[in-house]
Amino acid sequence: MEWFVRGFIRSAVAWLGVGGVLGLVMLLAPAGMVARPAHMHANLLGFVSMMILGVAYHVLPRFAGRPLHRRRWAAVHFWLANLGLALQVGGFLLRPFAWAPGTGILIAGSLLGAAGIGLFIVNVWVTVGPGVPLVAGPSGLPRPRPTSPG
Repeated sequence: MEWFVRGFIRSAVAWLGVGGVLGLVMLLAPAGMVARPAHMHANLLGFVSMMILGVAYHVLPRFAGRPLHRRRWAAVHFWLANLGLALQVGGFLLRPFAWAPGTGILIAGSLLGAAGIGLFIVNVWVTVGPGVPLVAGPSGLPRPRPTSPG
């Protein structure tokens, strides 16, 4: 399993923990309801999306019968997604107390996350798109399927 696949899956579990803690804060302290957007983003973008992304990066190249178009893009996506989400969650938590700085942090995190999503879209689109199907070579690495003469 590629390190970024494992990273997305582990970060998904970590974000689930963050979302759970924020949920408990909201439950135990009525004033904690200001954490609601942060809680939702930690759970939906953090847990759900990171899990889907990790699984997608693992299985889609196998389903397509070819390697991932750009492994480096997936690695960059991992860092953009997690840093962007950390900034988003922090911005959401800060915004009720300091509107301008919280909003700036939130926007920065959103832009990083959007850049990562763009990398994912192009990477997966090209990976599963039409082209020469690949088969496993003697080393186990994909190679173009041989064509019959004639």
